[in-house]
Amino acid sequence: MTTTVPDPRTAAALAARRRGTDTALARVHESIARLRREKAQVSVAAVARRANVSRTFLYTNAEARTIVATAVAEASDRRSGTLANQGNEREATWRERALNAEDMLKAAQAEILGQRTRIGELHGHIRDVQAEWTEEAIQRITTENTTLKQRVRQLTADNRTLDERLKAARSNLRFQDRRVADLEAQITQHGT
Repeated sequence: MTTTVPDPRTAAALAARRRGTDTALARVHESIARLRREKAQVSVAAVARRANVSRTFLYTNAEARTIVATAVAEASDRRSGTLANQGNEREATWRERALNAEDMLKAAQAEILGQRTRIGELHGHIRDVQAEWTEEAIQRITTENTTLKQRVRQLTADNRTLDERLKAARSNLRFQDRRVADLEAQITQHGT
């Protein structure tokens, strides 16, 4: 019987492959432990993602397949026991949570209604500000402005005229008062 001596390159490649597989298996163990600590769901996809290995590796490598299957089964058992306990606790408080949710929903709906009303008002203000002026409206406003300016000038002139007349009337009145006083003084002197 003849023994064949393996080629040193083949031996090195096989050793490198074993080291890579061992490293990947170590990452699988670490990923499962991390998922358990985080109380996250243990699944083939989650382990593959966390361990940075392919799903094919987890299915084809016998040791990896066993590790993942065991972890998934344990997680399933823990979850079913925990879910039964949590189910009893949850059932006791579902009414309270439902009532709280209804109260929050009513508050949210009231807030939404208030916000919608405010948004409508603001849209109205925006439309008022953004209203485009037509040429006809601009012409009408310009004409009214010109007419009002002319009317102000006319009223100012009329006011000035009336003010001058008032001053003249007061001056005439003072003159007439002096004249009357002089005439009364003359009548009083002649009558005595």
